[in-house]
Amino acid sequence: MSDTARHTAQSLRSRAEAVAAAAPALLADAQHLAATVLLGAHGRKRAGHGDEFWQYRPAQQGDSYRQIDWRRSALSDGHFIRQTEWQAAQAIMIGVDDGAAMRFTGHKARPEKRRRAQTLALALAIIAVRGGERVGLTRLDDVPRAGRAQLMRIATALMEEDAETDHGMPRTQVMPKGGRAVFFSDFLGDIAAIEQAVGRAADREVKGALVQILDPDEERFSFDGRTIFESMTGAIRFETRKARGLRDAYLQRLLARKTQLQDICRRTGWQYHLHHTDQPAEPTLLWLHHALERVRA
Repeated sequence: MSDTARHTAQSLRSRAEAVAAAAPALLADAQHLAATVLLGAHGRKRAGHGDEFWQYRPAQQGDSYRQIDWRRSALSDGHFIRQTEWQAAQAIMIGVDDGAAMRFTGHKARPEKRRRAQTLALALAIIAVRGGERVGLTRLDDVPRAGRAQLMRIATALMEEDAETDHGMPRTQVMPKGGRAVFFSDFLGDIAAIEQAVGRAADREVKGALVQILDPDEERFSFDGRTIFESMTGAIRFETRKARGLRDAYLQRLLARKTQLQDICRRTGWQYHLHHTDQPAEPTLLWLHHALERVRA
């Protein structure tokens, strides 16, 4: 093996070990967060495929003999069908922006936007799995699955390296028809790509939510005097001597972006939620839990 190949292999192994070491910590944080939201039974009183008994009904023309509950029927003069409660187990697809801009935090006491998005995403996945549902991550090619192994798979994938661009885009190539989806991002990238992704999901009858995650500094724009603005990848760099003079224009553009996101959601039947990293994560997770229950109903 050449020195270059050996160095590459060592580098890949080091990155893999770092990801594997970080995933359990993320999983622990997400489990603690998920514990704050009590998930009730997902079953709804509607006949269909499920495990929990609901009721007996008289057999009708067209029913198969295999459906008849002979023990119950022996207690009366008629034949009865045992119905189970419909469990409505749907797939939930989760997308987390892996762009470098999500590494931003305005203060060391606040989590990076990326870490807050990862924690919320994994906590949502935990709640879904505990509710007997399947969950998937859009950056993985695998179909949505249930179980603890899937949670660990998602946690590991979330901890992988960022994309080489400032802003990642939602991926919709693995959206199961009729399922649900949640995209976590600051949504400050190309609005056309965001609109296209949500539109494609809606075309597959997928309902869901956009959770915009922003640092308070991105809302306040408290910069003054000489300031150098640089993107997380360094691809964009802008210097000004009068940063305060940019504040009004910046806030107007930020408000316009929020309005665009809300409009996309309104046209596609999705929902929009704004989260700030200086606020607790629990209210947003609770909102998401209720929002996904509403779109499933």
